[in-house]
Amino acid sequence: MSRSPSSLRRLAAIALPLGLAGSALLAGQFMTIDAQANAAAAPRAVAAATPAAPVLVELYQSEGCSSCPPAEAYLNGIAGRANVIPLAFEVTYWDYLGWKDKFASPAYTQRQRDFAARSASHEVATPQFWINGSQTVVGANPRGVEAAIAAARSSAPVPSVGADSVSIGKGAAPARPADVWLVRYDPRTIDVPIKAGENGGRTLPHKNLVRELTKLGTWNGGAARFAYAPASGGLRNAVFLQDGRGGAVLSAGTDAR
Repeated sequence: MSRSPSSLRRLAAIALPLGLAGSALLAGQFMTIDAQANAAAAPRAVAAATPAAPVLVELYQSEGCSSCPPAEAYLNGIAGRANVIPLAFEVTYWDYLGWKDKFASPAYTQRQRDFAARSASHEVATPQFWINGSQTVVGANPRGVEAAIAAARSSAPVPSVGADSVSIGKGAAPARPADVWLVRYDPRTIDVPIKAGENGGRTLPHKNLVRELTKLGTWNGGAARFAYAPASGGLRNAVFLQDGRGGAVLSAGTDAR
């Protein structure tokens, strides 16, 4: 646990020292594209611009953690960017400090622990970012997150996410079937007055809060389609492919316009 209210909150049961400088993407997450060679072979050809695959940026935080608001402010600020899918996952393990986070879920807490179990540091903390499930940044560190976003790569087709289904194109088969996850999140800003605990007396603005997390199936490299009920209450859909529990995110897409 933290030494003071302003310090990073860590789950002491499995937290170990984190060497951010030594963090690395899991093997297989980089793609090599010999674009310059192709351009030289056909100097007059005009290629259509292909947008980069969006990067999944997950923030694990709690309304009961005084270290979290600066990290959340950064996440809120990138919510409109086209190259990222920023999602806020509220965790449960600081509820006992005097304020129960009504948006927290044991499933989100477990997801964070799954990442830790497969990482070199085994660290669980708040605030903690996970970028494409491969790199982690602890604390309110926008520069570190931006560097991880710039280094992130997708290794599977970007899901085409619709109101009631998602289509995934044919691509290189993963080493093992990738899990296909549906996330429902709220793109609106939700202002929450905090009446107790470390953030007592503050009003915290939340954006892109995750409200549902559902596994749709698996993807083996072939074209696939998964149906689901349309979202309600103004929620949006995001779908990502992941290398098992706590593994790297192979690609991600959203129905945000």
